[in-house]
Amino acid sequence: MDSLADLDAAVTECRACPRLVAWREKVAVTKRAAYAGDEYWAKPVPGFGPADAALAVVGLAPSAHGGNRTGRMFTGDPSGDFLFRVLHEVGLASQPTSVDRSDGLTLRGTRLVSPVRCAPPENKPTPAERDTCRHWLADELRLLRPTLKAVVVLGAFGWQALLPVLAEAALPVPSPRPAFGHGIVVEVGDLQLHGCYHVSPRNVQTGRVTHAMVCDVITSAARAGGLF
Repeated sequence: MDSLADLDAAVTECRACPRLVAWREKVAVTKRAAYAGDEYWAKPVPGFGPADAALAVVGLAPSAHGGNRTGRMFTGDPSGDFLFRVLHEVGLASQPTSVDRSDGLTLRGTRLVSPVRCAPPENKPTPAERDTCRHWLADELRLLRPTLKAVVVLGAFGWQALLPVLAEAALPVPSPRPAFGHGIVVEVGDLQLHGCYHVSPRNVQTGRVTHAMVCDVITSAARAGGLF
C-alpha cells in the first residue's frame, strides 16, 4: 500500500475472520431498535484522520452499533461520544460530536485507529483475530511514520497489540516489554507511547477513568507530537 487512501479502501474489503464477518453482517440485519431505519456499514472500519497525523489514538475494535453502523472509527456509541468531546476540548477535533461519515467533522494532526477493524461479539476479539488483523495496523503505522511522533493507547488490549507491531517494524521496544498502565509514558525510538484507560461506558460509570484523566493524557501526547 502506497497511501492511506489505498489502505482504507483495502481494509473495507477484508473478510479474513469468518466469525467477525458473520457477526458484523448479522447485526446489520437484526439492528438495534433505536437504529432500525439506519443502513449499517457492516464492513471493516478504516482509520479516521489526516494522513500526516503527528498523533495516533489506538482503540480496541469498532462496536456493533457504533462503528459497524456508521463506518467511522469511534462513532455512534458512548465510548466515541466521550472521546470526541475530549478531542474537541483539547483542540484536536473540529466539533464535539461524531454522528456519521457526512457530518463534517475533521481532526487536527490526529488519526484514530484500532487493532481489530471489525466489530466482535461482546466487544471481545480473540487473540487469533487480533493477530490476523495485525498487518492492517502495521501498514497504517508504516504510512504514518514520516509524521507520527506520539501514540495514545486506550486500554491493555491495544497496548498488547501495538508493541509487537512496533517491534516487528524494528523500533527499539524495551525488553521486557513495558506493562500497560494509565498515565504510563514509554519512549520507543522517536515515538512516545502514552497509556490511557479505555473510555468504555463501564470504566466511565465506575469512575475508573474520568474526562479530566483522558484530557491530561491526550494533551500530553499532543504536546509530544508538536501539536501544541
